[in-house]
Amino acid sequence: MIGSGSMHPDMLREHIQKCKAATQRPFGVNVPLLYPEIEKLMSVIVEEGVKIVFTSAGNPATWTGFLKDQGIKVAHVVSNTKFARKSLEAGVDAIIAEGFEAGGHNGREETTTLCLLPLVRDVVTVPLLAAGGIGSGRAMLAVEALGADGVQIGTRFAASLESSAHVNFKTKLLNLAEGETVLTMKQLTPVRLIKNKFFQKIAEAESAGLSMDELKKLLGKGRAKLGIFEGDLDEGELEIGQAASYIKEIKSALEILMEIWNEYLAGKEKLLAHPT
Repeated sequence: MIGSGSMHPDMLREHIQKCKAATQRPFGVNVPLLYPEIEKLMSVIVEEGVKIVFTSAGNPATWTGFLKDQGIKVAHVVSNTKFARKSLEAGVDAIIAEGFEAGGHNGREETTTLCLLPLVRDVVTVPLLAAGGIGSGRAMLAVEALGADGVQIGTRFAASLESSAHVNFKTKLLNLAEGETVLTMKQLTPVRLIKNKFFQKIAEAESAGLSMDELKKLLGKGRAKLGIFEGDLDEGELEIGQAASYIKEIKSALEILMEIWNEYLAGKEKLLAHPT
């Protein structure tokens, strides 16, 4: 998946074209529906012939029909069973149940993946993916036991060689322990961030009771780009999930993938060998 959340339309087009040149395998684009250039992003996706779209942070009914009319498979990210049902009504092909361990924008309910996944599994019949806090093969095995048909992993690949994140951001991830990311900006759209000077400003502003307009002014524009892609570790919005504590070195995406997969297989074999 190509994450388009911090991209302008031209940049998204560039990444899609690079992906098409690099592989004949299926790939898709994740589109947070709350972003202001959503219409342009969707146009780029259609023009470039992308066949899979994951939508998030918005009403699935808004774009699902349009995308499916273009022959595109649609999956929607949900944080509760209410929106899982709404996604089904909208006609999505798959659902991603994302716990609040995840990086970036999260549900207001703060429901963990462990609790959310079986609840969503009980109300949906379409393929179900688990997201949030999954950064290892053991975690992948655990969510399979909870009813997931597959997983969506983002954070673990943030420090990959192929990641377009700034080296400052990648290096920062190598020393994060559990508890060093926090869900904040709950009055606006909740987002999980690494604690830094910008986070502290937001936390103090929220404690002081600043209005939503004042918080938006403090947030400004391009904070995530400033931190993740330009490497400003003080004033940038450093979005990352709790699974960052798994990251100990910068590796290729292939190495990370095989590490997760082999750990998953070894864990499954161990469970099958000792079922009691």
